[in-house]
Amino acid sequence: MKKPRVLVTRRIADEAISLLKESADVEVWEEDRPIPREAFLQKAEQADAILAMLTEKVDEELLMRAGSLRIVANMAVGYDNIDREACKRRSVIVTNTPDVLTEATADLAFALLMAAARRLPEADRFVREGRWTSWSPGLMTGQSVYGTTLGIIGMGRIGEAVAMRAKGFAMNILYHNRRRKPEAEARIGAKWASLEDLLRQADHVILLTPLTEETRLLMGEREFSLMKPTAVFVNVSRGGTVDETALYRALTENKIWAAGLDVFQQEPVPSDHPLLRLSNVVALPHIGSATIQARTEMARLAAANIVSVLGGKEPLTPV
Repeated sequence: MKKPRVLVTRRIADEAISLLKESADVEVWEEDRPIPREAFLQKAEQADAILAMLTEKVDEELLMRAGSLRIVANMAVGYDNIDREACKRRSVIVTNTPDVLTEATADLAFALLMAAARRLPEADRFVREGRWTSWSPGLMTGQSVYGTTLGIIGMGRIGEAVAMRAKGFAMNILYHNRRRKPEAEARIGAKWASLEDLLRQADHVILLTPLTEETRLLMGEREFSLMKPTAVFVNVSRGGTVDETALYRALTENKIWAAGLDVFQQEPVPSDHPLLRLSNVVALPHIGSATIQARTEMARLAAANIVSVLGGKEPLTPV
C-alpha cells in the first residue's frame, strides 16, 4: 500500500522525523533557510501533509495545487501564515503547537524586560569595547523591575506564565484581554484594566496578543503616548501588532524608556532598520520558543498531529 507523503519545510528534531517515517514517506527541506515559494508550491503538489513553519504561507494558491493535502501542521502557536478559511473550504485540517512553548516564551519575555530595563546588552558592549575605565554611581543606570507595575496585553497561556514570573518579583499585575479571566485573577492576583488605563498605569508593558485584524497595529502613536516616560515596552507577539514608526518616535522622543523586541513587521529585520540604531532597543531574531526542549517538543507535537490525521484519527491540537 502506498504511503502518504509528508513535506517538512525545515530541518527539525530527529525524533519528530522518525515518528513521521513510521507511517509516511517524508521529504525535508534540508537547507537552513526558508523554502523558496516556487519550490514550496511544487513540492506541495504531491503532499498529503505539510509540517510548516511561520515562514511558509499557506494560501489559496498553494491549496489549489496541493490537491491531496489533508493537514497543515504549523510548528508554532500562531497561525497567521495560514489562510484558515481557504483550508476549511477544502477540508484541510490546521493544527498548531500550543502549551509546549509557553514556559520558554514566558522566560524570553521576562528576560527581554530585564535586559531592556537594566540596559544589559548596552552594558555588555561597554565592557567589550574597553570603555569601562572606572566605577561611577551613574554608570549604566536603568529602571527598576522588582516591585513595579507590569501591564500584560493578551492574557493567554503565555500571559499567565509571564504573570507568574512577575509575582516572584513582587510586581503589581494589570492585564488587558478581550474577555476577563476571573480564574487567573484569583490565582495570580492580576487585575483587569482597559487598554488605556493599563498603558497609563503600568511601569512596563508586555504585548502577547495573537495577530488578527483587531490587533494589527494595536500599539501606535496614541498608545505609546499614554505610557510612562520611564516604561519599557516588550513585544513577543507578532511584528504586525506594532506600528514600528510610532515606536521609533516614542523611543527617540523620550516618550518611553526602552523596548525589547523579539518580533518585527519584516523578518528577518533589515540591518539598516531605524530601530536597530537605537541603544535603548534590545532586538532578537524571533527566538521566543528557542530552547532545545521546547523546539523538540513543538516538532514532536506537529508530527504527532500529522500521524493522527493520516491514520484516520482526530488531530491532537486543532486550530
